Amino acid sequence: MALNSTSMHDAIERNIGLLIVLIVLVVSVGGAVEIVPLFFQKSTTQPVAGLKPYTPLQLAGRDIYIREGCGNCHSQMVRPLRAETERYGHYSVAGEFVYDRPFLWGSKRTGPDLARVGGRYSDDWHRAHLLNPRDLVPESNMPAYPWLERAALDGGDLTDRLRALRRLGVPYGDEEIAAAAQSVKGRTEMEAVIAYLQNLGEALRNSR
Repeated sequence: MALNSTSMHDAIERNIGLLIVLIVLVVSVGGAVEIVPLFFQKSTTQPVAGLKPYTPLQLAGRDIYIREGCGNCHSQMVRPLRAETERYGHYSVAGEFVYDRPFLWGSKRTGPDLARVGGRYSDDWHRAHLLNPRDLVPESNMPAYPWLERAALDGGDLTDRLRALRRLGVPYGDEEIAAAAQSVKGRTEMEAVIAYLQNLGEALRNSR
């Protein structure tokens, strides 16, 4: 029996095509067992109490955050480890991200995690930090973003963005969608980014 088992093992290792098929099969079954049940758990599919969709201004700020590559250095996911919760706050839960498209969890932390940054600093602090991070944190290697203060926010595509997100399950109303572009008129990209940052983590904080 041992010999037959060894021979079979050798045969699989020598047959690259068969080995690939078996690996894919094992990974697929394992992934299905781990992932599929999550689609039926309310804790992973239902928003936490108090979670609201991003306002048009916050949504525009999130787009700028993605455009400027902020996610390359900042994660938005606090792991359930003591060292992380003591530094950043309550660990992240799936219900916080139900309305996020795409997710910005990340894993690279050149800078600190931002999942709980909302309400931690004033708007003026964020503005000064984005204009020149070293004015507030001398050792920071974060680049400055002075153009955000000068750039007028273009809300031309916000109506379509909100309408598309509603098709994906985000509960935007007709009036909010219709007024999206007008609601950000005259605002700057700096204001939009700050509005987005100030919203991060607020839903879980308010629900506890």
